[in-house]
Amino acid sequence: MDIELIEIQEFLASHPPFDQLPQEALERLPGRLSVRYFRRGSAFPPTPTEQPCLYILRRGAIELRDKQGELVGKLAEGDLCEMLCRQAPHELDYQGQTSEDTLVYALPCADLEVLRSQHADFSEHFDQSISKRLRKALNAIVDTHSPGTSLMTVRVKDMIKRSPITTGPDTSIRDAACIMAERHVSSLPIMDGARLVGIITDRDLRTRCVAVGLATDRPVREIMTENITTVEMETLGFQALITMTQLNVHHLPVLENGRIAGLISSTDLTRFQSINSVYLVGDIHRADSIEALVLTSTKIPELQVHLITGGATANHVGQAISAITDAITLRLIELAEADLGSAPAPYAWIVGGSQARREQSSHSDQDNALLLCDQAKPEDDAYFAALAKYVNDGLNACGFVYCPGDVMAMNPKWRQPLRIWSKYFTNWILKPEPMALMLSSVFFDLRALHDPDDLFSELQERVLEKSRANRIFIAYMAANALKNRPPLGFFRNIVLIHGGDKKHTFDIKHRGTVPIIDLARVYALTSGIAETNTLERLQAAADCGTLSKDGAANLIDAFEFIGTLRMRHQARQLRNGEKADNFLAPDGLSPLERGHLKEAFLLINTMQESLGQRYQAGRFV
Repeated sequence: MDIELIEIQEFLASHPPFDQLPQEALERLPGRLSVRYFRRGSAFPPTPTEQPCLYILRRGAIELRDKQGELVGKLAEGDLCEMLCRQAPHELDYQGQTSEDTLVYALPCADLEVLRSQHADFSEHFDQSISKRLRKALNAIVDTHSPGTSLMTVRVKDMIKRSPITTGPDTSIRDAACIMAERHVSSLPIMDGARLVGIITDRDLRTRCVAVGLATDRPVREIMTENITTVEMETLGFQALITMTQLNVHHLPVLENGRIAGLISSTDLTRFQSINSVYLVGDIHRADSIEALVLTSTKIPELQVHLITGGATANHVGQAISAITDAITLRLIELAEADLGSAPAPYAWIVGGSQARREQSSHSDQDNALLLCDQAKPEDDAYFAALAKYVNDGLNACGFVYCPGDVMAMNPKWRQPLRIWSKYFTNWILKPEPMALMLSSVFFDLRALHDPDDLFSELQERVLEKSRANRIFIAYMAANALKNRPPLGFFRNIVLIHGGDKKHTFDIKHRGTVPIIDLARVYALTSGIAETNTLERLQAAADCGTLSKDGAANLIDAFEFIGTLRMRHQARQLRNGEKADNFLAPDGLSPLERGHLKEAFLLINTMQESLGQRYQAGRFV
């Protein structure tokens, strides 16, 4: 075999799906290819020849646009264009054009079909969308790192041991306690006919009856918890765990077709997970000092390692750790109020950035602020300054370090009444200057954590209404979202850091997940979507038509795939006693993972360019 054919063979062997072919098939393949060269600006696919072909890009780039001229895809080195093997040229739903001088290898569709008939793994690639390939790659990571059955795969219905033991709301507290003792249950759903109206637990009997001296002949409705959260039979165990963690509860009723089918408890979940975030939250709520919270917070890195080892995705980890951060923050607020006394005016503690999006990894830095009611007096600020300092210092002691940009409640600028916050957002929206755009990653991802008087919802409604109506602001936000680009070089290789102690790595957070976070934020603001979580924003954008369903699915799977690689990298560092960071070396990935990572980066590039063209964002960069 001559040098040129060997080079072609080596190129094919390093790119999916040809890396799935056996050696003998790879050795024969170059002889079946023809080489085609296209000048920049050439139409693609080329004018039909005697036989349709699969095209493999060796160098260059091709832009694909739908019939309305909207950018829908971009092909680069190693990418395939097999549509002529599926459809006649006049049936194609896109038009392509080379955006660079481009070299391709052409494989006749008849030869492709022979290869597909002989090699199932190779053939499977052509039956899947980008989204399905990324989802398959993500599942491969999860399966590789899962030791067996875990909360990531088991469903609630598989953990229910018995039919529910219930009683009615008029049952006496004494009789309810006897039922619980006789049936050896720690919780009791309260039913009004077939309708679930409440639940009591051992803790309710202690705190709401015995501790306050309530007569045990009173009806159980007086101590039951109402407006309870439920889960469905098909809910994954891990999602039930997250729900328990966020609510700090240890029991959840399980419904099937609207009727109670059983109860799931945190004890049931511990059979599958030894380091349980529910119990960490319980420890946090029992902590009576910052020192006790610091001790509990030391377990967070171990939790992240355990979750990844058990098969968690980035979304699972982000939800779990953010729930822990929420619990620590709320307990610090409670301790501060116990020390300082009751607040002189209603207020809301609001969080931003990754905590607001529920996308934290272990010990992220903190982003937070205080929203005060408009009736707060200037002299009240001394109290709120002390409260903010207590909580910010406590979070820092627990490993959630001070925000490098000073976006914290103890900064007076971010401790303001509702009317001032409204002015802030109005100015940012009407005058989207560089500072406003820099702050967008924090303040347009806000969530109220402690808000007993519901101050935040009014602010959020105003912000969403004003941002959605201002197309110039959205265009600036779109331009800002294009600044963090995936690390792909001229020849579509992953661009690495060349100097310093991070050489031969790239920042997988700022060059991988942040671009998708930024895109999702623009889609949310465009449609007035209140969700802050990136996956929820993308799904909501697809539901309301701001983003195509395929585009949302692709970005969701890209976000989960890249994010899970990031979490896995951090877990490896934490296991080795190192400080977790975001600098990933591609050499540590398998060839298939590198291929899927490149595919995800190309997808992000395409979606960024599509967004930029929609809002003519290049004018604002």
